[in-house]
Amino acid sequence: MSFELVAAEEAHYPKALMCRAVGLSRSGHHAYRTRGPSRRALGQEQLDVLVAAIFAELKGRYGAPRIERELRRRGHRTSRKRVAAWLVRQGLAARQKRRWRTTTDSRHGEPIAPNLLKRDFSASAPDRVWVADTTYLPVIGGRFLFLVAIIDLFSRKVVGWALGDRLDAELSCEALRRALARRSPPPGLIFHSERGSELAAAKFRELLKRAHAVQSMSRKGDCWDNAVAESFFSTLEFEGPATATWRTVTDAEPEMFTFIESDYNQTRLHSHNAYKTPNETEADLRNGALAA
Repeated sequence: MSFELVAAEEAHYPKALMCRAVGLSRSGHHAYRTRGPSRRALGQEQLDVLVAAIFAELKGRYGAPRIERELRRRGHRTSRKRVAAWLVRQGLAARQKRRWRTTTDSRHGEPIAPNLLKRDFSASAPDRVWVADTTYLPVIGGRFLFLVAIIDLFSRKVVGWALGDRLDAELSCEALRRALARRSPPPGLIFHSERGSELAAAKFRELLKRAHAVQSMSRKGDCWDNAVAESFFSTLEFEGPATATWRTVTDAEPEMFTFIESDYNQTRLHSHNAYKTPNETEADLRNGALAA
């Protein structure tokens, strides 16, 4: 700091006088002026660039905790505190959450399944427990599109989803058909959801029955009973595409595909998975089984 002080005031005071006043040698000050940035300064500059690059690459979705983890994955060890300081210094802040709304309407005459999960959101392997929920997305013209998403509790991977302009049993069935075709779960799968009519309809229950799955539902008005699905929709609202530019399902599906299949399943680090992606978590399990 003393060398910096001398350099800053050199235009106003004699250099020799300032060096004597702060206890520095003139040769030391000369070396400071000619040797260039220190290794530490260069390292900080490099990390500044990396933080800005990761922030831009991930579209402003990550704050300090996940950027610090991403840096570690790329071979750069640092601390969350330092990353937070870099973000502040560069004037960067993660995107703010948008307002989120639920669509659950349990006022219907369809059967209500018992709550088998009871807020136990763990699973010992993939395709043992899936959770599902629905939300709506505002689009141009004051209209809405509807999303049904199905998530595997082991890896937090979205295993099935469907977008539509009507929230009904057919949309939920389409999401389930996609999940079943993609995963082929073994008999005994627990399928947990809210109590919405689209997830309690007879045709939806028949699909679950043919898959030898067991249905489970949250208690009335208790969003915490389906917290993992709620968390996914919060992430979608926070990190997902800007729905206000869409008019139709055709507009929305490519961007939703990119967010779910590439950003969320393939790239996003999940704290539940020890800051691994859902795809990595499942790959690690497969590789471990092969090694055994």
